[in-house]
Amino acid sequence: MDLLKIYADAITGGGGIDPIPGGEEDLPTKVINIINVVVGVLGIVAVIVVVMGGITYMTSAGNPEKVKKAKNTILYGVIGLIICALAFAIVNFVIKNIIGAA
Repeated sequence: MDLLKIYADAITGGGGIDPIPGGEEDLPTKVINIINVVVGVLGIVAVIVVVMGGITYMTSAGNPEKVKKAKNTILYGVIGLIICALAFAIVNFVIKNIIGAA
């Protein structure tokens, strides 16, 4: 922080030091940001699950048990991606339109 600015603010009665950096955000905006990060991480995990299922499918060598396991893994990964996308959309809609965050 620039000491000259702090001194000038103190003399002129300016704002001084902001005790909480980034404290201008309201609660709904912070909630949106936190949920978006969590949903993003879960989306990445779902993509990794789909890729792991694909690798298992390719290396199954026709073994019906491994093929079934791989297909289920891919299915669960895709379902996870859909749930992440819906959670993202629903949370943003509710907070922006019903609560009224910017």
